[in-house]
Amino acid sequence: MKHEKLKGATVAIVAMGRSQVSFALSLAHSEAYDEVWAINATGGVYSVDRMFMMDPPSRFLDTEDAGSQTGLMAKVITKEQAFPIYSCTTDARCPSVEEYPIEGVIRETGLCYFNNTAAYALAYAVYQEVGELSVFGIDFSYKNLPHFAEAGRACCEFWAAIFSARGGVISVAPESPFMDTSVDPVEKLYGYHRLPDPPHVSNEEGQLIIQPLSQFKAPPEPQDGVLYKG
Repeated sequence: MKHEKLKGATVAIVAMGRSQVSFALSLAHSEAYDEVWAINATGGVYSVDRMFMMDPPSRFLDTEDAGSQTGLMAKVITKEQAFPIYSCTTDARCPSVEEYPIEGVIRETGLCYFNNTAAYALAYAVYQEVGELSVFGIDFSYKNLPHFAEAGRACCEFWAAIFSARGGVISVAPESPFMDTSVDPVEKLYGYHRLPDPPHVSNEEGQLIIQPLSQFKAPPEPQDGVLYKG
């Protein structure tokens, strides 16, 4: 497939973490995206435009290594889909699976740091010159569970920073730990959080506002479906 540029497009990436639920909420609150990209089995749950599955198809068709994802993934990748499924290799049993444009992405970005599937999707957004990303389900760790897959989180946050540095706007599901989005606003600035009146960080119409906690006035009601934009 020829990878046409999506310069300036608004894209949602929906991965497997818990905060993917906010994607459904965003749709219910009339959020619209030019494209929706799925990570692995979310491609069998939501209506999407592209799917990223960087393991070889054989992992899902010939083994049980993917655990509970195996059944759904096998159904999705063996059926001809209306969207491309990007992987590290093709398989005759999977009519919609295409090779991820790894050479083009590395050449375009000048970077080679990929240790999980979501990172490839974020790098693809840089490669495609996407304008705005809304990220759901790229979580990796939760407050009530031991931290895991931190190497994957670091890789994804690296690509999120590259995307932002090149002029993109990135939004994260409010309950996701990705980019410390779910951290209490008064805990976001290490060191300052120990002060008697710590600075409070809030988002007002897409702009980060820093003010003393004593001066912050919370909105009367939670704003459902509002994402952090950084």
